[in-house]
Amino acid sequence: MQDFKIATCQMDVCENKDENIEHAIQLIKKASANDAKLITLPEIFNGPYDTAKFIEFAEDENDSQTLQAMSKTAKKHDIYLQAGSIAERCDDKIYNTAYLFNPDGEIIAKHRKMHLFDINTKTMKFTESDTLTAGDKITTVDTDLGVISIAICYDVRFPQLWTLMSQNKSDIILLPAAFNMTTGPLHWQTLIRTRAIDTQAYVVATSPSRIDNPYYVAWGHSMIVDPWGKILSEAETKEEILYADIENNKIDDVREQIPVLKNKRNDIYETIMK
Repeated sequence: MQDFKIATCQMDVCENKDENIEHAIQLIKKASANDAKLITLPEIFNGPYDTAKFIEFAEDENDSQTLQAMSKTAKKHDIYLQAGSIAERCDDKIYNTAYLFNPDGEIIAKHRKMHLFDINTKTMKFTESDTLTAGDKITTVDTDLGVISIAICYDVRFPQLWTLMSQNKSDIILLPAAFNMTTGPLHWQTLIRTRAIDTQAYVVATSPSRIDNPYYVAWGHSMIVDPWGKILSEAETKEEILYADIENNKIDDVREQIPVLKNKRNDIYETIMK
């Protein structure tokens, strides 16, 4: 792993796909000009977070307006780009899928959201499974910057998944996400810091900014957390680009001082990847 600067773009998202794509490109351009080598975007950054809109905005990976634009942008600016997530159409199914591009504009990893957010309470009803299909693979890739894993939003609540990403020796875990106005203030910061401490890795959580709209209002508060659980950078609610320095020695230090992978009791419990 090498030291480098990361940028995460908490961006305004509107109902127009073309405008969202172009807006993301401009944010990436700005972050790249500030020497960021890895840049991240929010969950469903190219359209409203709404189950009906997932159907309308869904794209096939091999003929995707959004992915083609992100590929060209990553190559143009010579960066690694975690292009948030989009609604991916494949074999008559729709997935919430996050893509990672290398500086050549190639897709080197994709993560389909494994845990779908289905709730029906007095204050909120949102059923992703009405539209989306869950993914079933752990996503980890070895890059020039380090070992990178990807999860999406509700995936953060399932420590078994994060244990497996830790066993994959992840240095950085990228989390495009859009927590709501109920769970955001209660759990967002706590969960992200906890997962960084659990995995002894950097966790970068990227949300859309908070905009009043008839679909879904995101909590915002994107953040970059180090392996000790320290918040290095945190947004408020408006659009903002966050920056932080990713330092290899921090990962080494925490894993040496608190050797949880060595000390865990596999004779009693074990999380197994299938």
